[in-house]
Amino acid sequence: MLVDDINWSFILKHHIHSNGKWKPGRMVVETSPGNYQVWIHSEQALSTNDKLYWLQKLCSDPGAHPGNRWGRCPGFRNRKAIYRNSHNQYPLSKLVWVDWRYLANVPKPLSTQPWGGVCQNSHLSRMDYIKNDPSATDFSFVLALLRTGHTEQQIEQRIIMERPDFHNHQGEQRKQQYIQRTIKRAKEIINNDKEAL
Repeated sequence: MLVDDINWSFILKHHIHSNGKWKPGRMVVETSPGNYQVWIHSEQALSTNDKLYWLQKLCSDPGAHPGNRWGRCPGFRNRKAIYRNSHNQYPLSKLVWVDWRYLANVPKPLSTQPWGGVCQNSHLSRMDYIKNDPSATDFSFVLALLRTGHTEQQIEQRIIMERPDFHNHQGEQRKQQYIQRTIKRAKEIINNDKEAL
């Protein structure tokens, strides 16, 4: 199970014991400065719904559905433009920790979660999905809202209310086009995920 796009505070909270030792069955990769992926090798097979339940509990990126998410290999470069430095180079993904001797005991959820359990939160806020750029934040937030049954009109209002500025999308028409494009792309991903289940 891949826990994607978390920071060090979530690693400390969910993947390291209070005595400083790593919990079993983990592989931790720093994918870019300050961003991490954690692979959890479970001792029993997990269904997609089980994974969705635990990914929500472990604060994984809600846009990273377990049915179609690949991790970043240590030693490979993260070639997103946002990470390019002044020497035109990209950071290497780094292996932080790996436990290949033990497996994690991931319990079954107490109740079956509906599809989209990653986002089963009645108090969703855009602040819960902050990324390194506002568009990525909006996209993650829109995915979460769609997966919890919000309408396009509700999502549009939430983005307008919760995004602090639209300096890259100035003017009412450009702002509306940007929001509609974001919702459309998120719906395409959700529809593809449903077909894959």
